[in-house]
Amino acid sequence: MLNNVKIFSCRSSKVLGEKISLCFGQNPGNIDFQEFKDGECRPAFEETVRGKKLYIVQSTNPPADNLFELLLVVDAAKRASAVEIVAVIPYFGYARQDRKDRPRVPISSKLVTNLLTAAGVTRVITMDLHADQIQGFFDVPVDHLYASAIFLPDIIKLNLPNPTMASPDVGGTRRAVAYAKVLKVDFALIYKQRAKPNVIEKMIPIGEIEGKDIIMIDDIIDTGGTITKATEVFFDHGARSVRAYCTHPVLSGDAYEKIQSSKLTEMVVCDTLPLKGKCSKIRVLSVANLFADVIKNIEKNESISAHFAF
Repeated sequence: MLNNVKIFSCRSSKVLGEKISLCFGQNPGNIDFQEFKDGECRPAFEETVRGKKLYIVQSTNPPADNLFELLLVVDAAKRASAVEIVAVIPYFGYARQDRKDRPRVPISSKLVTNLLTAAGVTRVITMDLHADQIQGFFDVPVDHLYASAIFLPDIIKLNLPNPTMASPDVGGTRRAVAYAKVLKVDFALIYKQRAKPNVIEKMIPIGEIEGKDIIMIDDIIDTGGTITKATEVFFDHGARSVRAYCTHPVLSGDAYEKIQSSKLTEMVVCDTLPLKGKCSKIRVLSVANLFADVIKNIEKNESISAHFAF
């Protein structure tokens, strides 16, 4: 059954896709990507995929070229008579617009799901969606994995004397509380008061902080502003150490410089996105084994619920 499976990767997730293939037990599939002078991409499979079940690995982070490249590869696979096409999207981009929070704005995550389905995707495997409700936007099966399967063992290995799980904002409370329940430790959070959009007037910690080893949990780290400011607040209130575990290292702008110059003890991220810069405080954990195991279970028609368990 596994002989009928082939794993390919697009350019944004080439390294991770190769790791997943090797963990699965096969060499990565080969796609030739050519570009016209104006930047238009033309992917071509360099081997037959007729009658095969394909897993195509690509995170859809901006620029939109990454998403469109995935759509082109899926379309090429469909036209080459692949029997099934599974999109493995470690980081599901354009997920932060999952509802209309003001008039005359798009719901980009719904648009992306429509595009993937129209292109020919028959299943999606992804990790730590920014909003769980995005699963319901798809009309095909979605396997939503959690970075907790990787983060929790790593946190336990730290063997910190007085750990406390924390959320850098109110929106991430449910995630941090879930970690705290599993580890049977205390919980804290930061409440932000904004003077105006994107301008934080005050950050107020809630919970016992003094003498604690704070571990912040988040799904996305973008500019790094909230995480680094929350770190200062925790230290100002007597924290012994402050770490951050963030699934998707978007890290835009001067995020690397902010993290390097911050008081963070370390930041742990997954390789759902490739790092664009260097920072001695950032440590990367790979999701390759997790995705490869899930693919194996799917192909053997075995349960993958253990990978969903917190």
